[in-house]
Amino acid sequence: MSTWKIHWSDGMFQLHGYERGEVVPTLELLFAHKHPEDRPRCEEIVAQVTRTGGYFCMYHRIIDARGRTRRVLTSGDAIMDGDKVIALDGVMIDLTSTLQRETEQTARAAVEGATSTRGVIDQARGILMGQLKMGSEDAFQMLVSTSSHRNVKLVVVAAELVQLANSAESRSYLDTAVKAIQMEGRPSQRRRAV
Repeated sequence: MSTWKIHWSDGMFQLHGYERGEVVPTLELLFAHKHPEDRPRCEEIVAQVTRTGGYFCMYHRIIDARGRTRRVLTSGDAIMDGDKVIALDGVMIDLTSTLQRETEQTARAAVEGATSTRGVIDQARGILMGQLKMGSEDAFQMLVSTSSHRNVKLVVVAAELVQLANSAESRSYLDTAVKAIQMEGRPSQRRRAV
């Protein structure tokens, strides 16, 4: 700790965008690669561990020598000699590709969910349009009103209606369901009076 001599593995050099021997790792170089928004917190954590010892773990970003931002997890602990910290030992794990893959999967699932939700709602709208001889916007507003009246999500109301229409066994209940939606979807008497 007194000399702040730093030893990097080959992986640590690669993570920071260097080949072994290209640079001499120093504390200044290490902190220079921290993302500007993350650097103060990283410096604070290292300072605290060098004073008090203990374990540290921090999620942060680094910017490598080629300008690429990487998301990393750094963890380690202080090596003590009595009550004095004599070294820090730790690892840095590159989470960039894992987080990117998870973000892409989440985004893809959200798009698929939104698309499927819209499809079910559009089908229910079409059922109401055909059964009640009304326009698209009126049918949609009727679904929205029913959703609000029942205190359930719009897609649930739509899915129930579509399921009734698609099931031969329960198709006889379709007219009853459409009439219920028609009744629940109408404005209340008070709103008409206003």
